[in-house]
Amino acid sequence: MSRVQHETYGETYGDTLGTSYEPYEPYDALEPYAPFEPFESFESYESYGDMHGDMYGEAYGLSHGAYEDTYRPAYETAAQPVVSRPEDRAVTTSPGSRARPRRAARRRRAVERPVPLRRLVPQALVVAFLAGGTSAFVAKDKAIELSVDGKPRTLHTFADDVSELLADEGVAVGAHDVVAPTPGTALASGDEVAVRYGRPVRLTLDGQRRQVWTTAHTVDGALEQLGVRAEGAYVSTSRSRRIGREGLALDVRTERTVTIMADGRPRTIRTNAATVRESVEQAGITLEGQDTTSVPQDGFPRDGQTITVLRITGEREVREESIPFDVFRTEDPSLFQGTEVVERAGRPGVRRDTYSVRVVNGVRQKPRRTRSEVVREARTQVVKVGTKPVPTSVRGADHLNWAGLAACESGGRPGAVDPSGTYGGLYQFDSRTWQSLGGEGRPQDASADEQTMRAKKLYVRRGAGPWPHCGARLHG
Repeated sequence: MSRVQHETYGETYGDTLGTSYEPYEPYDALEPYAPFEPFESFESYESYGDMHGDMYGEAYGLSHGAYEDTYRPAYETAAQPVVSRPEDRAVTTSPGSRARPRRAARRRRAVERPVPLRRLVPQALVVAFLAGGTSAFVAKDKAIELSVDGKPRTLHTFADDVSELLADEGVAVGAHDVVAPTPGTALASGDEVAVRYGRPVRLTLDGQRRQVWTTAHTVDGALEQLGVRAEGAYVSTSRSRRIGREGLALDVRTERTVTIMADGRPRTIRTNAATVRESVEQAGITLEGQDTTSVPQDGFPRDGQTITVLRITGEREVREESIPFDVFRTEDPSLFQGTEVVERAGRPGVRRDTYSVRVVNGVRQKPRRTRSEVVREARTQVVKVGTKPVPTSVRGADHLNWAGLAACESGGRPGAVDPSGTYGGLYQFDSRTWQSLGGEGRPQDASADEQTMRAKKLYVRRGAGPWPHCGARLHG
């Protein structure tokens, strides 16, 4: 029991017990220095009791005057005789001692100023209040293990749920972050709360690009979390590489089954190749010359796909083709109607085409033109068309049978030409005779009416002599 406790106990239960108990004197050995005595005067202690006593009275509906205060300070009561004790006299007469007179004085004051019981009640209430508050304080405190992105720590908190805990600790979470248990879950002492931050991954999986989020810390963990079959797969970076909060770009090609048809037999392989060309090489097949595959060689091989190798041989063929000429007609008033004269003969052009002929796996394919050039341009033909009216009669020859003569000479065909090419037209004119009669060009190119008119003029000049075999038909 401390000195203050001892003094309080003595004041409460009377002088007899207080004077009969001799306290331990720990400071005698330190003389001549006296120990510090914080409660030498009871003024502050009594004020404390009065204040809390008033509070106690107000709390229970009591106030000053509700009961009779029997307490009287020592200075208000009649002086009581003080009987000195032998030990007190011995202390006062003992030279060189400072502690014993003070203890005797305290005992006397305890006798002179007894403390009533009512002053101890507020003190007890304060102690009870503090004890209850401490119990509630301890009950609200929780020991929680908080792990943020794989870094655990144990802390004490008054938070009621996970959301409040994260807010108190300044842990911000986003839409791609994972919190377990979920925000809003009530907390109890001993609970564990884990926060795992999301990381963006720009994933190219078997040629398909997309962005995904993962809370894994390594590439291997991300592949497992995303459900990517990693066995036999190609991964563009080390699987043990850590993924920072900024994320990373990842190219993954899973293992696939591909069948290569080449030279009449299939080859099935397991591959994680990035292109068809690479998978064909992995199958031990070499492409030479114009060889190719049934699908683009830079395409991505799919699982279960069949790729056919096309063995190609080819040759080049050159062909020349004629280019037809155009005909340009112009009117000529000096020519009789129905007469056309070729002023400039047309000439066809020549075009040279180059073709590629391929044989694929032994089968000849349709030639494909790869080049075309004009060797000679076509020349346009110019034709004069007569617009002059044709005379219908020639005096002295209109009464003759010209239709019979024409039928005999040419079969009635205005464009007829004999096998030698010398005579032409209805009446088989040669070029000299025709031109002497005023004709233009070739007789077979003139109209039937013009040819008949020129034949009548010839008859007027020379009679039926120009037609020795058929001239008799003129009069028949």
